[in-house]
Amino acid sequence: MQLISISETTAPSPSGQPPRQAADAYLNRSQSWGLDLAARTKGARIWARTGCSFDGAGRGRCQTGDCGGVLQCQPFGQPQNTLAEYALNQFNNLDFFDISLVDGFNVPMDFSPTSNGCTRGIKCTADINGQYPSQLRAPGGCNNPCTVFKTDQYCCNSGSCVPTDFSRFFKSQCPDAYSYPKDDQTSTFTCPGGTNYRVVFCP
Repeated sequence: MQLISISETTAPSPSGQPPRQAADAYLNRSQSWGLDLAARTKGARIWARTGCSFDGAGRGRCQTGDCGGVLQCQPFGQPQNTLAEYALNQFNNLDFFDISLVDGFNVPMDFSPTSNGCTRGIKCTADINGQYPSQLRAPGGCNNPCTVFKTDQYCCNSGSCVPTDFSRFFKSQCPDAYSYPKDDQTSTFTCPGGTNYRVVFCP
């Protein structure tokens, strides 16, 4: 069983209502979760949390993708986690979507459009947990190098980072996915605005 989390970004509300920031659902094998996104939703990050245990008050811990020890994320998960990300109705009324390994890896993922004539899906289905470099080892997954080494070379705080041996490893395993923060050219995909999407964990 996995705890699936989504963190939304919304446009300002004219009524002053706060944005809906996070939602979560437990999924067993073959189960699905339909997301009815708020009309103001502009984007989201979706990830799986694994190895979770929580008490009745919603306090506990997940082995991967944890949210600071709480059941309801506020708003992002912590590395290591495989991310699906999208931004809706952006430049030229396009949706932009990607799979990111910038926060590390915990489960394989498939992210595909399901409507609007858009057919180019993306995936990361390699056995990264069985092959990752030993320096990035973490319980239940694979850390990103920024978490481990905390240097600009890997964290790209200056905005001028380039591929490294670690990012090349991730890219060789999952060519569709972001392998480091500036991996935009080969890792961002688009569909016309108004497209629906499906995220599959452990496809």
